[in-house]
Amino acid sequence: MNTEASSLSAAPVGGTGLLLWVAVPYVCLAVFAAGHVWRYRHDQFGWTSRTSQLLEHRWLRWGSPLFHLGAFMVIAGHVVGLAVPAAWTEAVGVDEHLYHAGAVWAGSVAGVAMVAGLGMLCARRLLTRRIRLGTDGSDKVLFPLLSVTVLLGICATAAHNVFGGGYDYRETVSVWFRGLFAPRPRPVAIADAPLLFQLHALSACLLFAAWPFTRLVHVWSAPVGYLVRPYLVYRRRGSAPPSPARRPGSRVESSAGGRTTM
Repeated sequence: MNTEASSLSAAPVGGTGLLLWVAVPYVCLAVFAAGHVWRYRHDQFGWTSRTSQLLEHRWLRWGSPLFHLGAFMVIAGHVVGLAVPAAWTEAVGVDEHLYHAGAVWAGSVAGVAMVAGLGMLCARRLLTRRIRLGTDGSDKVLFPLLSVTVLLGICATAAHNVFGGGYDYRETVSVWFRGLFAPRPRPVAIADAPLLFQLHALSACLLFAAWPFTRLVHVWSAPVGYLVRPYLVYRRRGSAPPSPARRPGSRVESSAGGRTTM
């Protein structure tokens, strides 16, 4: 049965459901859009990742690649799982069993990499005094919120799709997500989803609201041009020509005041 059709025929949600699954997401999306405009117009010099590589490098060398690689894989998985309807993947030959197996195992690898990298970055920030002293208020909001969002997503996947009987979030959470951009909100589609998936969705909304006021804005300034720009050529500066030998008793012009010396 078509889940999107069934979600329309289900009983409407109450006021709490409308608040959580319609009002909160739209407010967070509005803050996400307006916040980026405000940040770009008023804080262009702060539009960076505020790297602390010079303060500590050992943890960063492993933590940063693991986190970013895992994050890219997680984002790609969410784009396919939330934005692409199941009928589209089936049309290209990817049935539900194949999609489920690939999503679970690829998502697990990506999640473990992301958690490991994020754990190293958080530990580095807590254990290195110079970095800890440089942590501002936005970081104190970002790191806990990002950690909670990632851990809730991993726990939901593990509890229901790895160790549990399986749960197809594309029939509920994905329908609700796409409805926000239709725009045709369908809060009933997520109202009966497992609690872990609901908490993961709400924490993700809050993360999007906090995004423009944190170091996450550097995502939009990724140095893509670096991949195609020509090589920079460095040449050693030539040695200065030797100064002419000065004979005893000759006059030499001074650049300071035009005076001469003997």
